[in-house]
Amino acid sequence: MHTTSAARLRELAEPLAALSLSHLTPATRQKLLENELSVNAYPTEYGGFVFVGTPCHRRPAENDLAFIFDTAEQAGVAWLLFDAEAPLLEGLPVFAPAQPTG
Repeated sequence: MHTTSAARLRELAEPLAALSLSHLTPATRQKLLENELSVNAYPTEYGGFVFVGTPCHRRPAENDLAFIFDTAEQAGVAWLLFDAEAPLLEGLPVFAPAQPTG
């Protein structure tokens, strides 16, 4: 690989942070799973990628996600990866999973 290509690729990189799904309400988790969030998102089997942008591309309609976007924008993070096994971030709310109905 050419070192100039690698250097240019690094210039094009956007910061990503991995966060626990527990920072999303059960309703927002479900929207992420069903690809129905108000912002650009890409669901995965265990969570999903959500585009924030730098600066923020679009403010989410989901209040819990909007709060996280504010923090991500301050940190210069362009992408969020929500994952069941990702760490909790101190200072962000934590929500219990939805209880099964039956």
